[in-house]
Amino acid sequence: MTTAVDILTLGEALVEVMRPDIGQPLHRPGSFIGPYPSGAPFIFAAQVARLGMICVALGSVGDDAFGNCLRDQLKQDNINANYLQVVPEQTTGVAFVAYNADGSRNFVFSLGAGRNLPDTLLEPALFEDLRCLHLMGSTLALSDQALATGKKALAMASKTGAKFSFDPNLRPELMPVDKAKVVLQPFIEAADIFIPTEQELLLLTDSKTLDSAIKLLIEDKPNRIVVVTHGEMGCTVFQGDEVIKVAGFTVNEIDPTGAGDCFDAGFLSAWLSGRNLHESAMIANACGALSVTKKGPMTGAAPLNIVEAFITEQSR
Repeated sequence: MTTAVDILTLGEALVEVMRPDIGQPLHRPGSFIGPYPSGAPFIFAAQVARLGMICVALGSVGDDAFGNCLRDQLKQDNINANYLQVVPEQTTGVAFVAYNADGSRNFVFSLGAGRNLPDTLLEPALFEDLRCLHLMGSTLALSDQALATGKKALAMASKTGAKFSFDPNLRPELMPVDKAKVVLQPFIEAADIFIPTEQELLLLTDSKTLDSAIKLLIEDKPNRIVVVTHGEMGCTVFQGDEVIKVAGFTVNEIDPTGAGDCFDAGFLSAWLSGRNLHESAMIANACGALSVTKKGPMTGAAPLNIVEAFITEQSR
């Protein structure tokens, strides 16, 4: 008998290799550190699991050392690694990352087996008592196959009554923004919980102001929860006439990769656990903040007791 899943996600499975310091561009010779287990859906899954929820992440790796790196991390977090498909004839995906002085990052992706997301991964038993499906735009931008599998996953989740959460996670390296606006529209329309950055929200709705963008989304689906992230400044949650602004937390940033994924995981885990919107947003902000305090995209994803202690300490 399959254990009921709280949150199901799918997407690019990979490892990350990064420049150790700021201002070291990828186009010049230099040192790297890693590999670190990564891939936005898998960072998300690790944070969900560390918060005490049951999460399954679907994806593909090669039969190699990098694939073992990610599989070992899933097992360490008590995430069922059997749902990570092994594609023997391909290598595990790799993301090379450089950090810029303005806080931005540059990526070079070699996705390899990570592009393989056949709909055969979508076992019906996973959806029977599923509470929430969470997808990301970076996954849907991988390939036509990934997009088709994402659409099928959404249809299966809708059929069983699961909530649908969507983070557009725009990656111009994978799909131009103009194309993404068209491709992602059905997922935005279907989302019960929509988690964009403010810039993503304006781009995807063709709006000039945050208020006008929110109005479009709420009118379309009155009970929809829209969580607009503002980076280190925190987030704003909208539902119906309710507007909740929650400030961010102050930390020493070491590595920003994965902050958004941990934020998503924090919000959904808290909300599905029965917390109100304000509490859920605060836990999300804390998860995002803690995630950047350590090198490696999953390293800073903290368990619930650490998150709660961090919130208490910062509140003082």
